[in-house]
Amino acid sequence: MRALFPIKPVYFFFNFVRYFSPKFLLRWRLKGVLKRAQRRSDWSEIKAQVDYYNKLDHSFTLGDDALTLKSHRFFGKTKIQSAYFFDSFEFTRWFPQHLKWSYFFGDVTFIPPIPSIVKSRPIGEDNQNSVVLNLDKYRHFKFIIDSIPYHEKSNKLIFMGDMSNKPIRLKFMEMFFHHPMCYCGDVSRHPSVPAEWQRERMSMEQHLQYKFIGALEGIDVATNLKWIMSSNSLAVMPEPKYETWFREGELIPNYHYVAIKDDLSDLEERMQFYIDHPQEAEAIIQHAQAYIKTFQDKKRERIISLLVLDKYFRLQKE
Repeated sequence: MRALFPIKPVYFFFNFVRYFSPKFLLRWRLKGVLKRAQRRSDWSEIKAQVDYYNKLDHSFTLGDDALTLKSHRFFGKTKIQSAYFFDSFEFTRWFPQHLKWSYFFGDVTFIPPIPSIVKSRPIGEDNQNSVVLNLDKYRHFKFIIDSIPYHEKSNKLIFMGDMSNKPIRLKFMEMFFHHPMCYCGDVSRHPSVPAEWQRERMSMEQHLQYKFIGALEGIDVATNLKWIMSSNSLAVMPEPKYETWFREGELIPNYHYVAIKDDLSDLEERMQFYIDHPQEAEAIIQHAQAYIKTFQDKKRERIISLLVLDKYFRLQKE
C-alpha cells in the first residue's frame, strides 16, 4: 500500500507557511484565476460541481453580528479546531477581508438557519443553506494505492471504529460481531460499549487484507469511505444520509459501492453475491477508483473551492 496524503507534521508545516505568507497577491490574482477557469474544457463540469456544493440561487443578508474574514485568524479570539481553520483559510485568504460569512464547523447534521459554510450536510433537496467546503480534509480525504488484488483478499468484511452513541454502528455490532464472515470491533473503549466488542486499532494495511470494508456513518459521514474507494476492496454501506465535499449524495449504489439495506439484513447475501461474481466486484472497484480520480487534480479542486466561495460572497446583500 502507498499513501497519497502527507504525514501530519508536513500538513501543518505547509499550512503555517501559507498562513504567514503575504495575501495581497492572491487577492490581486483572484479575478484572473476565476476568469481563466471559464475557458477550461471541463468548465461545464466545474460549474455543475460548484452549484452542487453551493445551491444558493437568490441573494441573502447576514446579520450585523456576522464575522468578517479579517477576524478569521489562527490566534484570534474565536477558537477553531486547527484543521478546520487551515482548510478554510486556504481559500478565504483569496478574498477581500471586509466580506462577511457564517460557518458551522465540525460534524454538522442540521441545516443552518442562514447560508453558512459547512463540512457536512444532510443529503436532500432542501439543504441550500449548507454551503460545502472541503474541511478537515487531512482526516477525511485520504487516498491510497492498494497493491493487493481483489481476488487475493479474504472473503470477509472488516469494520473497526468508534461505536459509542452511533446507532447504525451499534446495530451492526449486535448483528454481526459473532458472524463468521465479519471481523469487527470497537476502538473507542467508551464505557457505553460492551467490553466484549473492544479491539485494538488496525492499520489501513491490515484492513486491505479483506475484500469488504464497512463504511458506516458515525455522527455524519463515514470517514473511511474515501480511502476504501481508492483501494481494491469494496466499500459496504447503506445509502448515505449525509454528504461532504466527496458528494456522497452522488454515489450510485452497487456501482460505486456495495449497497445494503438500512436494517443491514441483507449484508451476508450481498457479500456472497460479490464473492460468487468477482467480475461485478472488480467493476465496482474500477468505478470507485475512477470517481476518486476526479478529486486528485489539485488545481481543479482549488478552482472549484474558490468559485464556491465567490458565489457565496456575490449573492450577499450589503
